[in-house]
Amino acid sequence: MAEHDKKDRDEVTGTETTGHEWDGIKELNTPLPRWWLWTFYATIVWGAIYTIAYPAWPLIDEATGGILGYSTRGALHEAMDAQEAAHEPYVERIVALEMDSIAADEELARFARAGGAAVFRNNCSQCHGSGAAGAPGYPNLLDDAWLWGGTPEEIRYTVAHGIRYDADPDTRFSQMPAFGRDELLSDEQIAAVADYVLSLSTDAPAGGEGQQLYAENCAACHAEDGSGMDALGAPNLADAIWLYGGNRASVMASIADPKNGVMPAWGGRLSEAEIRQVALYVHGLGGGE
Repeated sequence: MAEHDKKDRDEVTGTETTGHEWDGIKELNTPLPRWWLWTFYATIVWGAIYTIAYPAWPLIDEATGGILGYSTRGALHEAMDAQEAAHEPYVERIVALEMDSIAADEELARFARAGGAAVFRNNCSQCHGSGAAGAPGYPNLLDDAWLWGGTPEEIRYTVAHGIRYDADPDTRFSQMPAFGRDELLSDEQIAAVADYVLSLSTDAPAGGEGQQLYAENCAACHAEDGSGMDALGAPNLADAIWLYGGNRASVMASIADPKNGVMPAWGGRLSEAEIRQVALYVHGLGGGE
């Protein structure tokens, strides 16, 4: 036998070595345990069976389907379809009934508000906040101040058609004159009106020029006492709730050059059931009329 064909064995154990040695320590070529080998072979067999039975190999447009035709995506769709089928009777009633009738049915209202909460989080919270407390320029939906009315039906209409949304012919629309930009009032007159408006939410409203200018230019929409008018979307000026800020500078800015914010119409984006559900959810937050 040639010299290189001789197997090197460890003197202590008698086990064949790999030929590697470090600092006098030899690496043994110990055979793998048979149970481990048989387990390894079984995983290979199982892998082959799995790729035949289940989706596994990616192709150009899709993966191989597997002879069993099972997929987690398909199972998910089946579960979702089953849930939708279970919810269908509730959804049909929500669409068919009047908003007040839905709110009066405890079980149906609970279902509607649960669905409305999901709709709100996905579509409304970006502007009104996750807790619906709003932000400057975005109404707080938790209080009792409503520009266009806070009944379930009025909220539903607002959600469906939006506010000053040009793409919807039935959108709610009102426009406050720009008393400063259009030079309808001077800066001094605007300041006087702002002072009077701010005084409406105190115990002692101011009079004088500001009150007279308010009566001539603002009372037609906001009412003589500043309580507003839902039909025109004119806010209540006497409740100390402000959309764009309630300090003197902010009120003057709103009189001089009002922002006239826009809310999109959700009628073409959400189903009728979803619109009704989110309207009932918003109404149930505590600020609905």
